[in-house]
Amino acid sequence: MARFYPALEEKHRAFIAAQQMFFTATGTATSRLNLSPKGMDSLRVLSDARVAYLDLTGSGNETAAHLAHDGRMTLMWCSFDADPLILRLYGRGHAVRRQDPEWGELRRHFPALPGERQIIVLDVESVQTSCGYAVPRYTYAGERDTLARWAEKKGPVGLLDYWREKNQISIDGLPTGLLEDTK
Repeated sequence: MARFYPALEEKHRAFIAAQQMFFTATGTATSRLNLSPKGMDSLRVLSDARVAYLDLTGSGNETAAHLAHDGRMTLMWCSFDADPLILRLYGRGHAVRRQDPEWGELRRHFPALPGERQIIVLDVESVQTSCGYAVPRYTYAGERDTLARWAEKKGPVGLLDYWREKNQISIDGLPTGLLEDTK
């Protein structure tokens, strides 16, 4: 059943590395809660108390808006194949953008992915495992290339225009900070 840890252990790192998908959850006291699936080769464990993922351009930018206003974040992985397990990381997160001092150091951890928008960093406050007995089994069939093709077709100027139009304000009217000059 559920068990808590103060930080990531090697077994947690190995579990994360074996998963093809993870979920992010954020919200504020007055906003809708956002739960978002993530894939591709976008997440890195930076230390026992810090993880980050390369956030790709999407239809909204709820995570960045929520983190700027509240900071709380949960990441979750489920085993869909081998042993049943659910892993959650609870903590406080923030968005790092190209103009931020952290960008260069963090960006080097990730492969080049079309449409990269920002890096989301989670400072882990606690780690939880639970059984996952009710999670169904699925077989991984591969990554979709739809987002990469869309971003490549848009190009840098088209992505910037898209960010201006669709990624500066959350669905609840909160600013995301995406195109601000500094934090």
